[in-house]
Amino acid sequence: MLNKIKEASSFIEEKINIKPDLGLILGSGLGVLAEEIENPIVIPYKDIPNFPLSTVEGHAGQLVIGELEGNNVITMQGRFHHYEGYSLQELTMPVRVMGQLGVNKLIVTNAAGGINLNFRPGDLMLITDHINMMGDNPLIGKNFDEFGPRFPDMTYAYSKDLIEIAERVASSRGINVRKGVYVAVTGPSFETPAEIRFLRRIGADAVGMSTVPEVIVANHMGFDVLGISCISNMAAGVLPEPLSHDDVMEISSKVKPKFINLVRGILEEM
Repeated sequence: MLNKIKEASSFIEEKINIKPDLGLILGSGLGVLAEEIENPIVIPYKDIPNFPLSTVEGHAGQLVIGELEGNNVITMQGRFHHYEGYSLQELTMPVRVMGQLGVNKLIVTNAAGGINLNFRPGDLMLITDHINMMGDNPLIGKNFDEFGPRFPDMTYAYSKDLIEIAERVASSRGINVRKGVYVAVTGPSFETPAEIRFLRRIGADAVGMSTVPEVIVANHMGFDVLGISCISNMAAGVLPEPLSHDDVMEISSKVKPKFINLVRGILEEM
């Protein structure tokens, strides 16, 4: 895996003329932000040695590198998931590659189901903490000391400073944001109503099938992390309607202007 990471990093480094210091991972329906990047260099995942391929609708499957609000950024326009058949080590490989290229800050986004009964579809939630219910951890196996320690601390997995910036920007731009705990499950089936009641009882505000593995690896490498969830639907059992991926994409599409406004403002302040 170490050799694969270095090979992918070298390939990307040869194609770019900037040193990115900020990474962006854009979840379902939120990849439109990558279209805002200036002087973009686009590299399809399929061209990068050893890179996984995104198979989910709403994930373009490419890196976009360039400038956004004065920051040199490397953006994943589409991510990878455990349910696609990738190990957690494989799906977090791009975060390792970002670190090799110079990234030390990461903004990670996703579409999530609302568990907190005060939430509504279309809300944006700043992630304050997470619960890993995937039954696995991307750091299992040999530890590479050049990346980080064997037992990384996760007390501040999501940077308090970046959350404060996000709240300040949201307030100044008239954007209502929620804060809460994100729980990650494997999917691809949506959760049952009983599972949602259980997740609510253990402290989760939103549920999804991504993000946590990337955040664990980012913390292992010493990144500052900001997480933003788009509440694309209320989770199973909250409303009588059945859930579908089409609904997720529809709400994500409607929230795009608000999402872009918030993230651009955060980048401007960073």
